[in-house]
Amino acid sequence: MLRWALIFAVIALVLAVLGFGGLAGAFIEIARILFWLAVIIFVILFVLGFTVYRKVK
Repeated sequence: MLRWALIFAVIALVLAVLGFGGLAGAFIEIARILFWLAVIIFVILFVLGFTVYRKVK
């Protein structure tokens, strides 16, 4: 998911350089949403790793 966020961010930067401001803004918003979604999933799995999965032993 972070790879997709990086891809969208690079596309947005290229579009911004070429002068497509509206389209670049849309791509940067998609990249930002994907980045924060990946961070939230990481934090949830990190917390579960210390709580639920440790009790399974």
